[in-house]
Amino acid sequence: MRYLKILISYFASIAILMMLSSCNKTEELNLLTINDYSPLQEGKYITYKLDSLNFIAFGTRDTIITNEVKYVVDEKINDNLGRPAYRIIRYIRKSSDKPWVPNDTYMAVNTGNSLEFIENNLRFIKLFMPVKEYNSWKGNSFIDTYSTYSTLKYLDNWDYTYSSVGIQEKIGDFTLNDIITVDQRDETIGNPSDPASYSEINFSQEKYAKGIGLVYRKFFHKEYQPGPPGYIADGSYGVTYTMIDHN
Repeated sequence: MRYLKILISYFASIAILMMLSSCNKTEELNLLTINDYSPLQEGKYITYKLDSLNFIAFGTRDTIITNEVKYVVDEKINDNLGRPAYRIIRYIRKSSDKPWVPNDTYMAVNTGNSLEFIENNLRFIKLFMPVKEYNSWKGNSFIDTYSTYSTLKYLDNWDYTYSSVGIQEKIGDFTLNDIITVDQRDETIGNPSDPASYSEINFSQEKYAKGIGLVYRKFFHKEYQPGPPGYIADGSYGVTYTMIDHN
């Protein structure tokens, strides 16, 4: 009987330790915030090497154009819902010996529960709480992908998912210790190697570093229409952003 009591006490202690360990891990995850991976403050910037894939010659050939772009947090404003937001200005140049030229404006909103990023009047939910592996959300839910004349149907029903959290990774020339990866889409429709049939490829992934923000982005959308002659449809393109500098 005494042995049974000792055994019960032993397993009870193990259970309590496991519960405390689980609680500590949960508390640690809960400490991760949107601001950790997208710190918004006036004057903050990130510079990227931008490789843009374009289809030319009536969609029969592709070419890659390389530039440098710098995203600068300009000032705090309110969005159209009256929420605190930040205006972000993008500057572009061909190479480091050329002057920066402003060429676009964006807006970022940290709601506390998510990061919304607005570009070209399109609102994307880039990050979502809690920041933990396999957490998933509909990142394009604010975008019109369903109306008759929408040109963005390929963005419909995308599941954004944290495929990894807190991983060390090399991005460009930087070795970064705490990266989260957001997988957004990886799909192939049809057979891209068959020139006689329709096909479509969609790929999108982003990586964020703690204390820095977005450090890598790869996006690719290609829609092929069979001929004769076969061609790549308008709206097909790809971009790869790789961080080369930040403050």
